[in-house]
Amino acid sequence: MADTETAADDAFVYDEASGEWVSAAEAAATGGADSSVVVVRDAVGNVLADGDQVTLIKDLTVKGAGQTLKRGTLIKSIRLTGDAQEIDCRFDGIKGLVLRAEFVKKR
Repeated sequence: MADTETAADDAFVYDEASGEWVSAAEAAATGGADSSVVVVRDAVGNVLADGDQVTLIKDLTVKGAGQTLKRGTLIKSIRLTGDAQEIDCRFDGIKGLVLRAEFVKKR
């Protein structure tokens, strides 16, 4: 039974921010999981979240679709990716549309 107590004390978690292995107790105390949250900001500096509506600030040619999205086009219900500059969204006739955050403004 002493082995199970030791195993719990020896639990380590890899901290991606620092690149080091830290004890589970230390990671919980510092909030290691919260530090890996990516903040996505639009062209103006507003923080974006899942489900937001954004407006394009520039005409964008969509590669592979043969379409141009005009400035002022409303994109509804965005989804954030793990990248701070990419936004996944839907638009009529275009599947798998990924926009850069620098070309949108929160509505």
